[in-house]
Amino acid sequence: MALRDAILATLLDGESSGYDLAKTFDGSIANFWMAAPQQLYRELERMEADGLVEARLVEQAKRPNKRVFQLTPAGVDALRAFVAQEAKPSAIRDDLLVQVQAVDIVEPDLVSGHLVERLAIARERLQRFEQLRDRLLDGREEDSFLRAATRIGPYLTLRRGITFERENIEWCAWAIRVLDARGPACD
Repeated sequence: MALRDAILATLLDGESSGYDLAKTFDGSIANFWMAAPQQLYRELERMEADGLVEARLVEQAKRPNKRVFQLTPAGVDALRAFVAQEAKPSAIRDDLLVQVQAVDIVEPDLVSGHLVERLAIARERLQRFEQLRDRLLDGREEDSFLRAATRIGPYLTLRRGITFERENIEWCAWAIRVLDARGPACD
């Protein structure tokens, strides 16, 4: 998947400024696609040049003017073409797992500290995702929401993010317990 496709999918919710897209990516899309704001702005420029999005200038009285982007018919067609492709299985690429793989050559406390940091990040993300879920549901039962919502894609991906972070929390806590039980490294 390209960043382009993630942006196109995000713009299905309506027009957005680059700043608002960055906030959306940080708040919800980050559970499956990471992008720095600079990457988003560069990609939006390319997408505009390719005719996938169009921008309009919004003049603001007390803030700098901003450009707001929306999908074009060509952008919708490009997104349809992406969705029609077979999704390739992803693989985990995670520096922390490389560090855990090599734990036997260092003091376990070093890697355990990295696990504690990841655990805290996963808990914070889970809390943020659960708050977003609660806002989307707005007091409704999940089944009711899924039957009546105009768009369910964002909710489905959010649920995947929640499941992912719960599993991260479970695994990190378990790995920390294992390392703590083993004690100091043996030479």
